[in-house]
Amino acid sequence: MLLIRPVLKMHNLCYKLAGVLSSSINSGDHPKHKIMQYDEWFKDNINSGDVVLDIGCNTGTMTHSMSKKASYVYAIDINCRYIQVARKNNMSNNISYICSDATTYDYSQCKLIQMVTLSNVLEHIEYRVDFLKKLINQIPWANNSKTLLIRVPMLDREWISVYKKEIGVEYRLDNTHFIEYTYESFKKEMDEAKIDILSHHVKFGEIYAICQAVNGS
Repeated sequence: MLLIRPVLKMHNLCYKLAGVLSSSINSGDHPKHKIMQYDEWFKDNINSGDVVLDIGCNTGTMTHSMSKKASYVYAIDINCRYIQVARKNNMSNNISYICSDATTYDYSQCKLIQMVTLSNVLEHIEYRVDFLKKLINQIPWANNSKTLLIRVPMLDREWISVYKKEIGVEYRLDNTHFIEYTYESFKKEMDEAKIDILSHHVKFGEIYAICQAVNGS
């Protein structure tokens, strides 16, 4: 037990260093983006002509990809530096970048929206169920579909992350995460927010879910 804790902490450090070093030899781009291709899943699951709300857009790479298929994309992020980069590198006539806190922003002035995307966003929000309920109730939806595409990291992506949590060693992929999910904990939050999981799959230790708010919620 004397050795296991420092070894597990070293494992965390090596994971972070691997990301930094692999990015440095890849023109600053983390190789996980090319390998995981998560933006393609989001793009594939929006409909041609949709108005999309992309929450937590970061520097707009996925936003720009979706804008080639959607009729319009609202993209919001709390980090204004990311929004500046997005406006410089990933702008299009059918994108509106918004620097604001997605949990407090007033969405009522948006066009009628068909789809909401949250790619590695929920885990960064403390009061997730309240946030989801607000989205469902405040967004001007185009119809009753109220569809959300959600991607979240899993706690049980491998045994070692579960073990770290059990013995009190940092287990999160990012220390700004309030949660990392099991499918059961993800479903519980969706149920509490009155959102149905229509389908889901797991890839590279993450849940990809097509969800829909229950009518009347």
